[in-house]
Amino acid sequence: MGPMTSEPTYYRASLGLMKEVSGALAEDYHSALIAGMRANDGRLELPGAGLVFRLAREFGFCYGVDKAVDMAYEARVKFPDKRIFLLTEIIHNPRVNRRLADMGILFLSGQYAGAHTEADIGAGDVVLIPAFGTAAETLERLRTRGCILVDTTCGSVVRVWKRVERYARDGFTSLVHGKYDHEETIATVSQARAHGGHFLVVRDKPQADLVCRFIAGELPAADLMAVFAPAAMSEGFDPHAHLQRVGVANQTTMLASESLEIARMIGEALDRRHGAANNDAHFRSFDTICSATQDRQDAMHDLVAGTPPDLILVIGGYNSSNTGHLLEVAIERCPAYHIQDADEMLDAMRIRHQPVHSKSTVVSENWLPTGPLTVGLTAGASTPNRAIADSIRRVLELRGHSIDEALAALPKA
Repeated sequence: MGPMTSEPTYYRASLGLMKEVSGALAEDYHSALIAGMRANDGRLELPGAGLVFRLAREFGFCYGVDKAVDMAYEARVKFPDKRIFLLTEIIHNPRVNRRLADMGILFLSGQYAGAHTEADIGAGDVVLIPAFGTAAETLERLRTRGCILVDTTCGSVVRVWKRVERYARDGFTSLVHGKYDHEETIATVSQARAHGGHFLVVRDKPQADLVCRFIAGELPAADLMAVFAPAAMSEGFDPHAHLQRVGVANQTTMLASESLEIARMIGEALDRRHGAANNDAHFRSFDTICSATQDRQDAMHDLVAGTPPDLILVIGGYNSSNTGHLLEVAIERCPAYHIQDADEMLDAMRIRHQPVHSKSTVVSENWLPTGPLTVGLTAGASTPNRAIADSIRRVLELRGHSIDEALAALPKA
């Protein structure tokens, strides 16, 4: 009799079932129209209709999102008779999360949550860790309970964690450019906490400037502390003690140019305070914007360079940080609308969208021009190609044309 083997309780890569789930993934998220446009340099033109669609060079699902969604589908196949829990939305896209809920995956938080809580999870239950990761304390609790963990945390996020862990071990406070209530940032700062370090989360350059003014001795500590929510700083955070040695990191989906500027600001403030010769002893920085986020922002800059489109649709979940930053780039050059999906184009006169830096939607009128029209399109890293195709389909419908015309207009392979 051979040695007994036990079921693994931790999965960090593919569960080995891609062949079994590839058909379902293609049906749910892929698009022949988008594939055809990619092959045509991202362009679709209907000459008789006066319509041109231009895709950004990089858009939609990134590697980390692909992996997370793949693993969720694989988990459902591998554990057909087990309860599968998802701590939060697996990514910030409503289409994907609704589909997982339809597959019987139980959400513990967010708009798809039911009555279950973490306390309901027991040994043998399957728990999906979302692409953003989860707090170190949560992961340890789940391990202790004997859960089967399917960890879809993006590799770019793990890279930030390692940097923050090193800061903590070396006695540096982690100053994180991000949103303190975003799942990724919550997970990231937990790594500092887990290794005895302190952290401060700054949302933008104005908040970073307050930190710089404190370092320069121009702002009282009480005034600085009054700006930041308790969750944006570590327990017992003392600006006098914990802003002496600072390491900068960032939520991977922030606007890259702003993250770099914040790092520069903090570094120069510490140089002025302690002397440039002592920089290494007081300041560290590491660009932790993920390559997919950077590539999509660069592609948006390229799309609006020269003669920009007449309007741009930025497609993605309203709670998607990287999608919102694509809108920031687009809106500088032409009318641009962040929409969650094609249903937000209510009719040829009205569109529901989320303006830049807003957390709620508005309805704008006269959004779709008549006459010859070039529409630019991009999508956040959590947006499937099918959602982009649906948006093109909707614009075509509003202009009196069909998707069949669009497919016929693409060059034959």
